[in-house]
Amino acid sequence: MTVVAEILKSKPDTTVHTVRPADSVLDALRLMAEKGIGALLVTQDDDRIVGIFTERDYARKIALLGRTSAATQVRDVMTTDVLFVRPHQTSEQCMQIMSNNRLRHLPVVENEQLVGMISIGDLVKDIISEQKFIIEQLEQDRKSTRL
Repeated sequence: MTVVAEILKSKPDTTVHTVRPADSVLDALRLMAEKGIGALLVTQDDDRIVGIFTERDYARKIALLGRTSAATQVRDVMTTDVLFVRPHQTSEQCMQIMSNNRLRHLPVVENEQLVGMISIGDLVKDIISEQKFIIEQLEQDRKSTRL
């Protein structure tokens, strides 16, 4: 079973993009579009995580409520209850947390320091890779027993 640390190592870019609470939602959206990502961590000046801003936050708290992205600060619409995982946790544990809480992104924290972020896509990719490996092993075993 794969652990989060291994998933982070397999990612081509482990940069975690952040915004500040006072940044405009428009600036956050621009950064997300530029980086091709669906979530930004919201941090204070001391890099302490105070929230997460996601595409879902935008859809539900800006677009549906008639707010404007330029006039709204991230602090007004971010999710403040941020769940996170540790590098030693398994992909299965992460999937359970994400499924139970309907999340698509989980920050990874070690020794109170942010070390990365995993997405549901990262987990799906890892699970597919593990299953492919198992299938290949089973096919090899089947071939060797027929000889």
